[in-house]
Amino acid sequence: MAISKDNLNTPKSHYASQIFLRILAIATTLSAACLMITNKQATLIFGIQVVARYSYSPAFKFYAFANIAAFALSVLSLIAVFLMERKPLNSTFYFCLFLHDLFFQQTVTVLLMAGLGAAMAIAYVGKFGNSHSGWMQICDHFGKFCNRVIASSVVGFLGLFVYLILTIVSANQSRKIPPSI
Repeated sequence: MAISKDNLNTPKSHYASQIFLRILAIATTLSAACLMITNKQATLIFGIQVVARYSYSPAFKFYAFANIAAFALSVLSLIAVFLMERKPLNSTFYFCLFLHDLFFQQTVTVLLMAGLGAAMAIAYVGKFGNSHSGWMQICDHFGKFCNRVIASSVVGFLGLFVYLILTIVSANQSRKIPPSI
């Protein structure tokens, strides 16, 4: 059976894509937060045990909590889509979904961008140091810790990308539906 372009623009396929993208957003934000929150490594440096944890950096804490907030809002968003779907599909439904995405999803997108920016700045200093400030690189001593920060950041960028796609899909579908009288 060949899939035509018309079959991909049906209300059912749009609803399925909304659910899939929201579940993907939930999975990525939860994964990024879990990777960061469980990140801990202890190592011996000059005979002294030194521990690296995400909670020692305000930027990493902000990033972790931004992902937790995004996760919670994504769950609420998924519930809202399920509740909206119970009503007949019309242009009002798509417009409300678009407004919801414009407000909540873009708020989450900006929050995640801020968290990622802060985490990436600290990760850069951890990887390369800063000779002007006297900050030493730590990733050569805390490789597992730094690798988990990188993994969390990659998953966080995937989540950010999902939120952008979700908003574009909602805007595009809202634009295509003729107004009901």
